[in-house]
Amino acid sequence: MNDTSLEFRNLTFGYNGHAAVHHLSGGVKRGSLTAVVGANGSGKSTLLKGIAGILKPISGACVPAFRRLAYLAQQSELDRTFPARVIDLVSLGHWQKRGLLGRITAGDRARLSTCLNAVGLTGFEKRPIDSLSGGQMQRALFARTMLQDADLILLDEPFNAVDARTIADLILVIKAWVAEGRTVLCVLHDHALVREHFPETLLIARKPVAWGVTSDVMSFENLRKARSFQEAWDEQAGWCEDDAGQGGRIHGHDHHPHLPHHQKVADHV
Repeated sequence: MNDTSLEFRNLTFGYNGHAAVHHLSGGVKRGSLTAVVGANGSGKSTLLKGIAGILKPISGACVPAFRRLAYLAQQSELDRTFPARVIDLVSLGHWQKRGLLGRITAGDRARLSTCLNAVGLTGFEKRPIDSLSGGQMQRALFARTMLQDADLILLDEPFNAVDARTIADLILVIKAWVAEGRTVLCVLHDHALVREHFPETLLIARKPVAWGVTSDVMSFENLRKARSFQEAWDEQAGWCEDDAGQGGRIHGHDHHPHLPHHQKVADHV
């Protein structure tokens, strides 16, 4: 049985021809819990949007080995003024199975109640979403994600503007997903949280810096390299510079070697 949930093949994502994350190769293990870290603007959210199919690759390929995907965007991307209740928001998790106009069964309603209870929102079903705190809103979004019953779960900064108790509760939800054999990729900026709870980490700075066991990836040297790569990046660049950077060779997106799963990549891209 293939133990890879997702494979990147010299993958580049970006906007209007400008690479936002580029030359990523490797595999995400099935049932793994991986943090994606890097500075603001390093390509973390772009990578998740690409995996989710919101962006098409500029070059390379993102090869899935899963049936169902759930993507939880940052709260800042959601319109909380929309007149909806918690139950309406969470019920959207049924759409992959039932379609937007499909009939919701008694079993579906029972599953929804179970998900709300799992995130501590029993009794909140009829609350308007614009009345929720940041932590309550994130719990509702986790309940919707749980309802999707996905094999691969993508979480983009799920703990922003969330209190410590909610973070602790949602970490337990994430670990329960992994225990069920689901694969989770989570964009995070809190390095302490990454080191404590995430066994594997992908460190990127527009390009991959290191990928593997968190304690190895989150070293001072790797973080320094990520910072220097990020600071040297030209926002207007349509192509990728090699690590010689200033004065180095410019190359196209189809001239880069592939890298095996979890190989540290700081000195190879």
